[in-house]
Amino acid sequence: MTAFDPHWQPPADLLAGRVIAVTGAGAGIGRAAAHSFAAHGATVLLFGRNEAKLIDVYDEIVAAGNPEPVIQAVNLAGVTAEDSSRLAAAIDEGFGRLDGLLHNASVLGPRVPLAHYDPDKWHEVIATNLTSNFLLTQALLPLLEAAGERAPSPLVLFTGSGAGLRPRAYWGAYAVAKAGVEALMKVFADESENISTVRFASINPGGTRTAMRAAAFPGEDPATLPTPADLMPLYLWLFGVADAAVHGRSIEAREWLAL
Repeated sequence: MTAFDPHWQPPADLLAGRVIAVTGAGAGIGRAAAHSFAAHGATVLLFGRNEAKLIDVYDEIVAAGNPEPVIQAVNLAGVTAEDSSRLAAAIDEGFGRLDGLLHNASVLGPRVPLAHYDPDKWHEVIATNLTSNFLLTQALLPLLEAAGERAPSPLVLFTGSGAGLRPRAYWGAYAVAKAGVEALMKVFADESENISTVRFASINPGGTRTAMRAAAFPGEDPATLPTPADLMPLYLWLFGVADAAVHGRSIEAREWLAL
């Protein structure tokens, strides 16, 4: 299936038997994705820095009767190659493979001119929003390869932003990191072409009713924005249906969903 239908209804067992990792699973789009993936049969690996929030998501998923998720508290601002390797080893021991990876975690950082940007904040934003994406993908790639050729093939979905696609004043390290995410996705996709079953793509969710959006645009009425749940049919389609046609693509969620 190469084209997304906004009226498509995902079957309840769409992701049955699959193992999918979600970063930033404690809130916003990551939380919605974790719930949605689990509700459609996936075992979800909940990654995030706030363990209490992850426990809440865990409890909600279990209470709904969905596959028991796994919690992994990780501070992506300080994650190292060694941390990523240990995480991969734990997943390998528990499951032996990984069917999908959603890089959703992001921090906004200060909205100030680059001339006045705090260097420590710069490193935190770049590490969380970009470097962790590289380190985790690199470490988890063998497990994604191990998922085999069951259709659709494993997907690594990076989260972009309009600020990265069209960088502009006062978005600082966030814009730079998100522009880097697009480049990172394209390089991974190009390097895996014709030699790997793993798909790489990015998604720009657009304005969504989340705490980060409210912090970035405090004067905006959140009621005018779609909720994270409104985006989930597209996320489910990408992980559960979409074929190699999405490989290497930067996806604008609002356009695909006609929101």
